[in-house]
Amino acid sequence: MSKEIKKPVDAEATRHEIDELIAKAKRAQATIENYSQEQADALVTAVGWHVFKNREALAKLAVEEGGFGNYADKVAKFENRVLGTLTDMAAVRTCGIVEELPGKGLVKIAKPVGVVAALIPATGPDATPPVNALAALKARNAIIVSPHPKTRKTSAAVVEAMRRGCEQVGAPADLIQIIAQPSIAKTEELMHQADLIVATGGAAMVKAAYSSGTPAYGVGVGNSVHVVDETADLDDAAAMIARAKTFDYATSCLADNSVVAHESVYAQLLQRLVKAGGFVCNPQQKAQICKVMWPDGGHIPSIDIIAKPAMHIAELAGISISADRSFLIVEEDGVGHDHPFSGEKLSVVLALYRYSGGIDSAIALVNEITHYQGMGHTCGIHSKNDEHILALAMKTKTGRVMVNQNLNEGAGSPRNGMPYTLSLSCGTWGGNITTENVNVRHFFNLTWVSRPITPRTVSVDSVFKGHIAKYGD
Repeated sequence: MSKEIKKPVDAEATRHEIDELIAKAKRAQATIENYSQEQADALVTAVGWHVFKNREALAKLAVEEGGFGNYADKVAKFENRVLGTLTDMAAVRTCGIVEELPGKGLVKIAKPVGVVAALIPATGPDATPPVNALAALKARNAIIVSPHPKTRKTSAAVVEAMRRGCEQVGAPADLIQIIAQPSIAKTEELMHQADLIVATGGAAMVKAAYSSGTPAYGVGVGNSVHVVDETADLDDAAAMIARAKTFDYATSCLADNSVVAHESVYAQLLQRLVKAGGFVCNPQQKAQICKVMWPDGGHIPSIDIIAKPAMHIAELAGISISADRSFLIVEEDGVGHDHPFSGEKLSVVLALYRYSGGIDSAIALVNEITHYQGMGHTCGIHSKNDEHILALAMKTKTGRVMVNQNLNEGAGSPRNGMPYTLSLSCGTWGGNITTENVNVRHFFNLTWVSRPITPRTVSVDSVFKGHIAKYGD
């Protein structure tokens, strides 16, 4: 009987807790509903500054609490995500009239969505909340963070820093809140009550967001593939692949999971990857690594190896490597469930494939790998051949094709025009509604004001004349 009584009591307590968070968020959001663009910009600058100036302490906490990634790269991540997001948003209008098209008689007015629910993964408790919060606040919304239980203290510290930023410019701190003791039930209730969801995390989380009945932006499974063709600058390619693979011990879903190299440059690229810090596993070592990465034979990597240093993974596998080895390389020739290295690894382990023939052979392999895992996410190419580059872009089903770049730059970089984000959507290929980098433009509604214009020609002749001339009636 006691268990029968406890369940509805817990459900009621959960609902009450989320009710209070939502009520406070709505009251806070109402106070900035009519902010001018200048006020909104001042708000996000203050919030960003309070995260930025505390980046070292927050990075330290993230590593200590979660055990994912490393301190130096987390500091760098705070720097490039906060500075990049604010710079990216600076010219974007999010308040009042944001676009006028006199020739079409149209005026577009931006309006807040209300309360945003931000679902945070265990591997991103540090930089993901501020990137989402800055975009939400710029559009005059409130945001409630649902952290992962494993890294909730880090997310709470980040939220507290951002709340101080709100207060510094006279805005209510409750524009940014967090579920202090997260649970699945609380997250589900938050998703049900919020006006918009941004779900950054695993497939189950994203599916729950889309099933909640609330509008949602989700992300897809990452499994980025990088092509290195016969024209590539191999020194640059190896350096960029190594940097993406090792940055924060591969917490990013963008980090290279597989490299597909042309047979004519395969050996040279492998040599350069070793020079950049790679350790090439022999077949026995590959099997040992596989056993510790997927101990249950499934397709999801063990948490024991996710975002851990190469030395740690090697020790778990009973392999001896030198301290200067920063990532592990396994040579692969198969794709699918029986070849787990072809999937997302979330670790400093890189699968290396070779292809022969023309670029279409590489494209076919990229498509096979991403069809197994990573549809809609990201691929890249190191090449000096524009035809190869365009062919890859035209024939793959990925939302991002990075050319002669570090794949992590797909989330925004000073070296490209990609919108800064930590939420990389994958379109219908990956079960999402958009292929875009989720950014500030996704956090407001638009009212279209339409005035009469000189009528356009809309006639049977103008529409069907060419068709009738070619095919007849």
